[in-house]
Parts: sequence; C-alpha cells; structure tokens
Amino acid sequence: MRSLRLPLLLVAVLVAGACTDPDRLRGGAGANDPNALGLNGGGGDPASPAYFQSTVGDRVLFAVDQSTLGDEAKQVLAGQAQWLNNNTSYSAIVEGHADEQGTREYNLALGARRANAVQEYLISQGVAGTRLRTVTYGKERPLEICSEEACYAKNRRAVTLLNNATGS
Repeated sequence: MRSLRLPLLLVAVLVAGACTDPDRLRGGAGANDPNALGLNGGGGDPASPAYFQSTVGDRVLFAVDQSTLGDEAKQVLAGQAQWLNNNTSYSAIVEGHADEQGTREYNLALGARRANAVQEYLISQGVAGTRLRTVTYGKERPLEICSEEACYAKNRRAVTLLNNATGS
C-alpha cells in the first residue's frame, strides 16, 4: 500500500494543477485551446502558441500611470513581432490592463492606451495592422488582488493573445 502513495500524490498534484489555468475563463489561449496545451505542436514547436507564450513572452509591463514602452517591453515586443511575421496564419488581440488604483473610467482609458502602444509597436515592426485588435479591461481583470506594489506591478500590463486565422 505504501508504494502507491507517491504515484497517487503525483496524480493528485497534476489534476489540481490542471484546474488552476487562469486563462480558462478568458476565452484566450487556455484550457480549451489544444495549441496552448501543447497538443498541436507543443511548447517545443517554435510555431506553436505555447512557444509564443512561454519563450517569446505574451505580456509587457508598464510603470504607474504610463503607456510608454520601456526597453524591456520593446525587446519582448520585437520577439512577438518576429514570431507573428514568421507565423502569418495567426492574428492577435492585445489586451490592455491597469492596476486597481484610480477610477474605472481612468483605468479603462489607460488600458486602451497601453494596448494601442503595443499594437503600434508591433505594426512598426512589420506586423500587418489587419491582424491586430485591441481591447481594454482597465482594472477589471487583475492577475493579483492585494493593495501592495508587487500586485499593482503585475496588473499594469498588456497581453498579446493569439488567434489562429485558419481555424486549425
């Protein structure tokens, strides 16, 4: 009986981990997307959305009350642009987000400016504007919920979500 404990514990951990995908409710690359799960190409396939998310990076962060791209953000976005230019069957939605400070209206506008800054940068790197859409969520979809700078910093972001235009 003792020899079954470790395998059962491992299975329990894997099952619990499968239930904690934060993207499952977003409609983006997540629990219902076989590409993101690595079933079609996997994370090791440079043409897969899983590779885009984990290796290229799907998000950039912003300073307080800013929509200006920093050097680190530009580096991530240059990688995104290169990936999108090499994988033309994908389009993208850029989500703009803000932390919980400020009014709803202010944060919606700030999220829109952040998403637009990312979109404009990707276009400047050769990605066709017709392949990009933006949406703002302001402070409505936080990654972290607490009244500390560490949480605020994670919520001040723009996230690039992929859509496969060919439907496969």
